[in-house]
Amino acid sequence: MQALTDVSVVLWIVLWVVVGRAVHTAISAFAAAGRQVESGAGGIGSNLDTAGDRVAKLPVVGDAVRAPLRSAGDAARQIAAAGHGLDERATWLAVVLAFAVAVPPALAVGVPWLLLRLRFARRAGAAVALGRTPEGQRLLALRALSTRPLPRLARIAPDPVEAWRRDEPQVVARLAALELRASGVRVPRPGSTG
Repeated sequence: MQALTDVSVVLWIVLWVVVGRAVHTAISAFAAAGRQVESGAGGIGSNLDTAGDRVAKLPVVGDAVRAPLRSAGDAARQIAAAGHGLDERATWLAVVLAFAVAVPPALAVGVPWLLLRLRFARRAGAAVALGRTPEGQRLLALRALSTRPLPRLARIAPDPVEAWRRDEPQVVARLAALELRASGVRVPRPGSTG
């Protein structure tokens, strides 16, 4: 069950990363359009300036034709600047919106899951540490006696409480193993421990 939960959480986070990337890609298309406008308008502005410089060399009409060409070049550069601004804003907006769309749902599921996994790891580690000592095993066995279902306890020994009181090593070990498994720790099952 725990592995299924882990896989589900990872798939949830991956889904939102993919959604965030899709949002980024969609908004980045506007940035690409801005770059195209900037490039095209900048090229037109340069060409108009060059044409104005060449026309200026013509006698009589050169200066008169050069001024409108220069004005048109300036207008093209203003359009290029607007394209550059669109590129910058759309690039920034693509990143912000991608994070705004992907991060909250991923964190809403990922953070509680991570906290629960850390809590489980801490408890499982404590249970394993207890299981390594004889007194810790007795404590785990006592916990099993107080919290595990009676039919499972009856499969370990006919009178598990009395066996625990007499400190019968096999019964104590089987009860401790039962509690370790209930804590999510894998324990090799000796014989039929229930």
